[in-house]
Amino acid sequence: MNETLPAAAARTPIVEFRNVSKTFNPGTTREFTAITDVSFRIDDTPGRGEFIAIIGPSGCGKSTILNLIQGFSDVAPATTGEVLVRGVPVAGPGRDRGMIFQRYSSFPNRTVLGNVTFGLELNRSQLGLDRSAMDDLAMTWIRQVGLAGHEHKYPHQLSGGQQQRVAIARSLVLKPQILLMDEPFSALDEPTRHDMQRLVTELWHDVEATVFLVTHSIAEAVYLGDRVWVMTRAPGRIAVTFDDIIPPTRDSDPLEVQESPSFKTAVAEVGAAFARIDRGAEPDGRA
Repeated sequence: MNETLPAAAARTPIVEFRNVSKTFNPGTTREFTAITDVSFRIDDTPGRGEFIAIIGPSGCGKSTILNLIQGFSDVAPATTGEVLVRGVPVAGPGRDRGMIFQRYSSFPNRTVLGNVTFGLELNRSQLGLDRSAMDDLAMTWIRQVGLAGHEHKYPHQLSGGQQQRVAIARSLVLKPQILLMDEPFSALDEPTRHDMQRLVTELWHDVEATVFLVTHSIAEAVYLGDRVWVMTRAPGRIAVTFDDIIPPTRDSDPLEVQESPSFKTAVAEVGAAFARIDRGAEPDGRA
């Protein structure tokens, strides 16, 4: 069953799904329903932001949820239901929402500096920034993601971890209210993945964004998430929500946290729920 919507609050939720379903290629032999009857409400957390980690079987619609929030035209609008950001129906992408993909998404013909200034250039009239101010702001984020000295390199000259740092800086330079991360670290080796997890938690303080992370790693979901959703097989829906058992991890080293008893207990419980749901069993009533 879906996560129960709380009573109406005075503050407008930052993201809300109301009985959302999405069917691709309707009326054709390729018709496929990715998600069905998904409802949730994420309230803004001033001065903090919330991190929602989403796990589930392959093809269960995890990325579809992110793409509907972003408003990409090849996915949005929803087939049924409403997708709202700060109470307004999503009509398309906006700079209030940043997205980081699994595949390295830098522009190959732009340097690191040029990639990070790209969004600023697109929005320069609204931001009121000249060339010098855009470069200065981009360099601030390039330093924050640990790429100082690499700003004039091109993507092919960077490692995979460095390319994801570029993608993170390019998204965060616009200070999005919502950050959408679609398996951003899955292609990285384990040490680099831990470094990136540590970096994301550190930068989270600066942007105070609401973050949605899609991952296939239960340990990563428990480490990064304030809340972990487990989805059913397609057509996907939110079967179970975990929040009370998730240990606090902010300002904590991922290797140290992941060796703690509370972390291992949470991973085991989330993993057991995932296994039950993956077998098609009914959720245990936590959601």
